[in-house]
Amino acid sequence: MSDSAEKLAAFLDSMPAGARFRVEDDLGDGFVRLRVSEAERRQAKQDIRCVEDAVIEMLRNARDAHARTIIVGSSRSGNIRRIVMADDGDGVPNRLRERIFEPRVTSKLDSMTMDDWGVHGRGMALYSVRENAERAECVASVEGKGSVFFVEFDCSKVPEKSDQSTASPLVKQADGAWLVGAGPHNILKSASEFALANRAACTVYLGSLVDCAATMYAFGRQFLSVGETGDNVAPIKRLGLARDASALVDAANSFGIDMSARSAHRIIAGSVEPLAPLLETLERMHAEPEKGEKKPRRAEGALRDHRGLKISSGDLQAFSSALKTAYAELAEGYYLEPDVEPSIRLSADGLHVTFPIAKL
Repeated sequence: MSDSAEKLAAFLDSMPAGARFRVEDDLGDGFVRLRVSEAERRQAKQDIRCVEDAVIEMLRNARDAHARTIIVGSSRSGNIRRIVMADDGDGVPNRLRERIFEPRVTSKLDSMTMDDWGVHGRGMALYSVRENAERAECVASVEGKGSVFFVEFDCSKVPEKSDQSTASPLVKQADGAWLVGAGPHNILKSASEFALANRAACTVYLGSLVDCAATMYAFGRQFLSVGETGDNVAPIKRLGLARDASALVDAANSFGIDMSARSAHRIIAGSVEPLAPLLETLERMHAEPEKGEKKPRRAEGALRDHRGLKISSGDLQAFSSALKTAYAELAEGYYLEPDVEPSIRLSADGLHVTFPIAKL
């Protein structure tokens, strides 16, 4: 045995048993060369320091899998945060559904992505998620049709922002560009920043786990083809196959969505509305003024519903004018005053138009 080999063997013998498998070489004076696996494990712990980091990594993974639609559901009970993310991207072969969580496993052999969050494509994102999560699984996938991932975090180990309900507004800058404004850097803000930066590539939906189930159910009901059945249906559309509440509960449970029969009945009845695209739910504001300028106003002349949907004053005027023209033709045949102003109201369940009746 060579001198260096003997020294390494002696060094390893002096270490606790668990530490021996982390070291490749003793360099002396307290320096060691870590094994690749140990270096990767430590990097994974650094890559994800909070739940919000994990959400971004999962969103980037879906985008790089060419997803056009990403539906995210999230809930917290005690210290446990559960996240379900469904996409219509490339999917994962069944034989690789476990291996994608191993380090350096990637489908991007000849490419990588550089975005606002750094380099992506090293094959470390899902590994980092699993290293930090209590549970991380690809619970459903079909090649060419997308995947569903379920992740569970213990927030006493991997923290998240305490305020998870406050949404940050979209702020329009002087140059016309939009950015996500001030607010707690919670899951909602992280997803909003991603959705804005990648709005040309994909659409993000975000809500509770029940909201997620309702959106997947509506997505399936809208886009399922005649005769589509079985496990070959795109996972993001699979809830749409459910014909009753019991079947919907079972299908949701298979994705990690623990849902009551009452919630399933409400989804089928339409009482739980599908989510709107995340960016459409955010309030829009003008940027702060330069010193000496007038104080900015919120996007003016707009009606809005509970999801933040707005109709600008210009669009309202054009819509009202078109309605008046149509009403005038009707009024002529029924001897009614044609020149009346319609009342337009936007509520949570629709756009309501009322014409006052005035006889000639």
